[in-house]
Amino acid sequence: MPGSVSAVRHVPSGDADLVDEIVTLKVRGDVTQSYLLASEGGTRPQVVALMFPGGAGVVGLPTDVNRLRLGSNFLVRTRDLFRDSEVAVAILDAPSDQSLGMSDGFRTGKEHSLDVGVVVNDLRARFPTAKLFLVGTSRGTVSAAYVGRTLGARIDGVVLSSTVFLPNRNGVGGALHAFEFESIPAPLLFVHHAEDRCELCPYSWARELGRKHPLITVRGGGKALSGECDALSAHGYIGKEAETVAAIKNWMLGRPYPSVIE
Repeated sequence: MPGSVSAVRHVPSGDADLVDEIVTLKVRGDVTQSYLLASEGGTRPQVVALMFPGGAGVVGLPTDVNRLRLGSNFLVRTRDLFRDSEVAVAILDAPSDQSLGMSDGFRTGKEHSLDVGVVVNDLRARFPTAKLFLVGTSRGTVSAAYVGRTLGARIDGVVLSSTVFLPNRNGVGGALHAFEFESIPAPLLFVHHAEDRCELCPYSWARELGRKHPLITVRGGGKALSGECDALSAHGYIGKEAETVAAIKNWMLGRPYPSVIE
């Protein structure tokens, strides 16, 4: 399905030619789905990481890439650590009919998977030789898990970081509480900070799932600069961003990676 692309922004960074693009695709009638494509120009990446930020999933991509201002979400703020000649990054925004935020009901539903499927097709057309991974963090793991299960063989792997396993005190959320992670056909990686104090994301659940699936455990880091369920804390790998990103990239690229980061 054809998409419209905003002006391309070249980001000065030493010898590398970093390119940001905002791609907007029609998905359902008049509904559009946008994503930020961050790549290194003139290269053929081996991997494309399609990322689902946490919270409400509203990145707030502008129509003009030169006015790009993004928040502190772990996946958003580390995009330049992820992207290089081997890895391109696509950061998904909420679709136009979910501008106030994506509920777990939407994240787990058919329409979301259809929207992401259109994005996957667009990325496959741009990077036909690259493997494509879904990478979710915090509430973005709900999207990555459910879409990963639905798209099946159309993707090459799923990464779930700081997975939201439990509902909040009002019983809201918790879409992954009883999710069968074995139902995701593609290879699956869990990433979790052992000192994550977000009550919805207990490390004990990740540790138990690590008996069946690859798990990267992160320890230590910097002093929290936000709430325990927000991005600038152990929940968002504060002070351990570079090591965590490097380990995820190595897993996606099929290289040795540490099971524990200290």
